[in-house]
Amino acid sequence: MSGSQSLQAVIQNLKDAGCGDECVEQFLSLEEEGRTQEQLKLLCAHRRQLLDRVHEEEKRITCLDYLVYQIQKKNRDHG
Repeated sequence: MSGSQSLQAVIQNLKDAGCGDECVEQFLSLEEEGRTQEQLKLLCAHRRQLLDRVHEEEKRITCLDYLVYQIQKKNRDHG
């Protein structure tokens, strides 16, 4: 990274990606130490957490969709 502008952009990007203060600090610390592979591992771990949450929400949506389907089917059959 070069300059405070790009540093601020990286920090904002991390925050926009849902990284908390601890994650941001760890990422920046790894940057200062030139530990790129560890930075990538950190980002991959955060991505995996986000994707796990997406999958959990998809399951919930599927449950709701099924319930809506059952109610609509019941209404068609009895009304």
